[in-house]
Amino acid sequence: MNALHTFLGMVGPWQIVVVVVLIVLLFGGKKIPELMKGLGTGIKEFKDATKGEENSHQTTKKEEAKNESSKTE
Repeated sequence: MNALHTFLGMVGPWQIVVVVVLIVLLFGGKKIPELMKGLGTGIKEFKDATKGEENSHQTTKKEEAKNESSKTE
């Protein structure tokens, strides 16, 4: 954390205002909602994909347990 603090320094409210103004000037007021919607969609898809991998991993473990129990019988 100390290295990050040294690199970035103190980020105050004026720095945040400057960054927001620059973003509005670069992208325009109408484009920002579209960018945020795309970002939200990307995050949602990423979460769904990670949940899908966890579920398939759990399903694989259950199937392996069933196969092992059927082999011992």
